[in-house]
Amino acid sequence: MFKKINKKKILFFIIFVILGVIAFRIPFTHIIGSKQTFTAFDFISPITGGFLGSWLGAAAVGVVEIINFFIKGMQFSATTFIRFWPAIAAAIYFGTKSKWINLVPLLCIVLFLAHPIGRTVWYYPIAFWFIPILCSFGKQRLSLNALGATFTAHAVGSTAFLYAFGLPAAVWKSLMTVVPVERLTFAVGIALSYLIINNILNYLVKKFDIKQLKSFVNEKLILNSKSLKSNL
Repeated sequence: MFKKINKKKILFFIIFVILGVIAFRIPFTHIIGSKQTFTAFDFISPITGGFLGSWLGAAAVGVVEIINFFIKGMQFSATTFIRFWPAIAAAIYFGTKSKWINLVPLLCIVLFLAHPIGRTVWYYPIAFWFIPILCSFGKQRLSLNALGATFTAHAVGSTAFLYAFGLPAAVWKSLMTVVPVERLTFAVGIALSYLIINNILNYLVKKFDIKQLKSFVNEKLILNSKSLKSNL
């Protein structure tokens, strides 16, 4: 991993950290069972894995989380600690080609069902967390990669919240109709974020001949590319 890190990736790393810190300031929706909210950062954090590679992308997400912690003067709590990991898991999922990532949602299913409350709503993890596993077999398509990434984040966050706070079965039951809409919204946001940044980079390469950015551009997802439709 460290051999693949060069000056271009370091620069891009810094750019994503800056974008991430800004995105953290833009609230999106409230997290049920918590006083915290989802933000625009939840849209762009997974795609860092797509541009920087899974582990360097995850590192960028972690740095943004730490910076945000100090900027907001947050107190360390279980909720703060839990919120640290879903975005990192999503970045790794989005950036990796390895099927080993499927162990994450599988482990979450096992842990959720092993919990006394979790096993009373056994259908909750079964309904949602096989989705990233299925999506992993079509990760070359942006839509499936984005969907798998957001459900991986959901699996990690939900399992952690269950063990940390013991949210009652009624909460999980109420989420059965909320989660599909919420996660589809996030998947669309993640995919659009990737498309926008990818095409901005391509524009900079073509218009201003910034060759240093060329390696970050996914040619298959350029708006005028013949392969765009088959890779969405």
